[in-house]
Parts: sequence; C-alpha cells; structure tokens
Amino acid sequence: MKCPYCEGTEDKVIDSRPTYDGKAIRRRRECLSCHKRFTTFEQLEDRRTMVVKKDGRREPFNREKILQGLILACRKRPVETRVLEETVNEIEREISNQMNSEITTIDLGKMVMEKLLAIDPVAYVRFASVYQEFQDHQQFGEVVQMLSGRSKVPA
Repeated sequence: MKCPYCEGTEDKVIDSRPTYDGKAIRRRRECLSCHKRFTTFEQLEDRRTMVVKKDGRREPFNREKILQGLILACRKRPVETRVLEETVNEIEREISNQMNSEITTIDLGKMVMEKLLAIDPVAYVRFASVYQEFQDHQQFGEVVQMLSGRSKVPA
C-alpha cells in the first residue's frame, strides 16, 4: 500500500472496524515516512460483474466510477457523502442479487437515475443530462417538466 501523500510503502494500522454494511473493513493507517494518516477499505472480492458498454466493450464493474458520478451530480448540493456511499452499496447489492455476470450501461444508468431521483432532483437532472447525452436545452426542459408532473424515471 502506497501512502497517498509521499508514496512511502511502510505504514502501520492504527484502527480497524467493519463498515456499516459489514462487508468491508475500514482501516486507519499512518505512514511511517511522513506520519500522515489515511484510510483504506478492505473487502472480499467476489465474482466480478462485467459492464457491457454501448459499443459492446466489456469492463469490470467499478463501484468507484458510480460513486464519482454520484459525487459529481451532487456537487454543491445538500447531500452527505454517506448517503452516496450507501446508494452505491444498494446498487451493488441489487446487481449482485440479479445473479447475472453482466449488466449493460443502460440498465446501470437507470438504476443510478432511480436512486438519484429519490435523493435530489437537481442531481438527477445533472446525471440525466450526461447519461442521456442531452443535445439541447429542450431536453432539460422535458426532464424538468417530468419532475414537476410525476416522480417516475423516464424510460
């Protein structure tokens, strides 16, 4: 494990505890070179779900990509990071429960949008604009109109 500050490779574990969902261990570490502290997470690696991209390429499911997308959509919004992490956990559980070895980016995007709609409507519109590749302001208007009239994710 490299220190994120000085890239030193020697550290000591100061504290270990299970995460709230119990599927990972959070470890607080201190770099022995620069003495700065950082957090790591250790989790059991189970079978890898592959994400099928629009162009047919496949890549392993990456929870960090989902979390980063949620963080970007919720930037400067009153949404706690803890809520976003729990949302990623829920998405990961739903994918795992489907027992499929693959999921399309379309289905994954719909899952994220459904969760965002319940969390924050502005973040939902932001995510939808990227996910659905809006080309003009009319598409924004349609989504805002949909949000005004009902609370279901458009197909």
